[in-house]
Amino acid sequence: MIEISLCMIVKNEEETLGRCLESMEGLVDEIVIVDTGSSDRTREVAGRYTEKLYHYVWRDDFSAARNFAFDKAGKAYCMWLDADDVMSLAGREEFQNMKRELTDSADMVLLPYHTGFDEMGRPSITYYRERIMRNAAGFRFQGRVHEAVALSGSVVKGTAVIEHRKERKGDSFRNLRIYQDMEKRNEEFLPRDLYYYGRELVSHRLYEKGRQVLQAFLRDREGWKENKIDAARQLAVCCYGLGQEEEALLALLQSFVYDMPRGEICCDLGRHFLDRGRYREAVFWYEQALGLKPERDSGAFIQEECYDFLPAISLCVCYDRLGEWDKAETYNSLAGSFRPDSPCYLQNLEYFKKLWRP
Repeated sequence: MIEISLCMIVKNEEETLGRCLESMEGLVDEIVIVDTGSSDRTREVAGRYTEKLYHYVWRDDFSAARNFAFDKAGKAYCMWLDADDVMSLAGREEFQNMKRELTDSADMVLLPYHTGFDEMGRPSITYYRERIMRNAAGFRFQGRVHEAVALSGSVVKGTAVIEHRKERKGDSFRNLRIYQDMEKRNEEFLPRDLYYYGRELVSHRLYEKGRQVLQAFLRDREGWKENKIDAARQLAVCCYGLGQEEEALLALLQSFVYDMPRGEICCDLGRHFLDRGRYREAVFWYEQALGLKPERDSGAFIQEECYDFLPAISLCVCYDRLGEWDKAETYNSLAGSFRPDSPCYLQNLEYFKKLWRP
């Protein structure tokens, strides 16, 4: 059985660190905690689980801190988590099975990551992350923000789900400040940096600057395909925010340059036409979304509802406005099969009971 060092960087995580480490109890063989300047009881909590507790002077560089943590690992494989991550209950057995079955020929293990949840606690945003790496292979994180390790060597996909369960809001401007500092210092932006800088700008409604950065990323031939597809969506948000509706539509359509349509893009296109009262065009795109399957092996961010509930409930709205109420009711029933507790679905049930039909 392989041995794994869990390597974490933390700061002021007394509320969640214990929960994270409890969820990994009995799964890893060593715990390395690197504190980057906590002022709360984080170090005390960490000390209950490991003696390998280190201090690291924070330099606005997540990769540097994670690489420092990996350098302190003593086992054959290194694994990383954030303090507000937890191993799912179902994932614990799958993780143990993976440890027993994995051979030392594997260089990297990807695990599913659930980072968003709906009102019933079901995953709404899912994707794979590089999670476990062979220590001797010399893997290094890159990027001051949204750090990652480039996939290489023998890559294995596991099934043990890691859940991101944030308990409190962090500094929402931290990542944006780091990217802006990089720009002021004329530091090199890799394609991944441009993509995530663009996303940060969009999230802070800095649409003109976001448009410029995302367009620069889309012009770069080295950018990852899945990031380019999402960047087209983010660029559309910028264009809408700037009142450039035609340019927004063109940005969404540009995503088709990179690969087959995704459910997320089709729903965005459906919403574009729905909002403008062009219901037939909206129906076309929402039906495309319903007929697609998420590309789970791609590593892309997947919005689960874009492949079932969202297009179904949106088709209900479209057909209702077209006066085709039988179809509208059929799609509402389909939406309910995906999310029977949805307030939209339940309200529609009452609406159709009272609806007069010629």
